[in-house]
Amino acid sequence: MPKIKSHSGAKKRFFKTAGGKWRHQRAGKRHLLAPMSNERSRFLSGKNTLNKTESKIIARYLPYA
Repeated sequence: MPKIKSHSGAKKRFFKTAGGKWRHQRAGKRHLLAPMSNERSRFLSGKNTLNKTESKIIARYLPYA
């Protein structure tokens, strides 16, 4: 059986924690930051955990993670 290729976009965006959960960086912190409130900036700076449904999809994209 040949190896399954990993999804290149998913490799760059998602990572697995020690507990087996999937995490990613929130979108929206690249440009147009001046009108953004400080509260919004702090919220976007943190990492986010995927829910169970999304985790199944990402696990299919990254079979060897």
